[in-house]
Amino acid sequence: MRRDTEHFMGEELELVQLARRLKEAKAVEECLTEAGIDYHVAAEEYIGTLLFIPRRRIGAHFYVRPEIAESTRDLLREKGFFVVEVEHDD
Repeated sequence: MRRDTEHFMGEELELVQLARRLKEAKAVEECLTEAGIDYHVAAEEYIGTLLFIPRRRIGAHFYVRPEIAESTRDLLREKGFFVVEVEHDD
């Protein structure tokens, strides 16, 4: 379910998906909600390219708790979404 930042009470969240279009963001929200996953979504800037020219864009960034991040990525991959991979310093 979509949650606001207060729900996570200052917890560190992990980025799992960046939706570049509204249609994609709505589909990701539906997928996560149907799966019963608590997530936070925020409109944030990212750098995209068009004809090799970097441009600033706004996209929907989806965050979940770190302990469910990998299983959330697996679910999103199964549904055909691209996911954001995060390298951890171990």
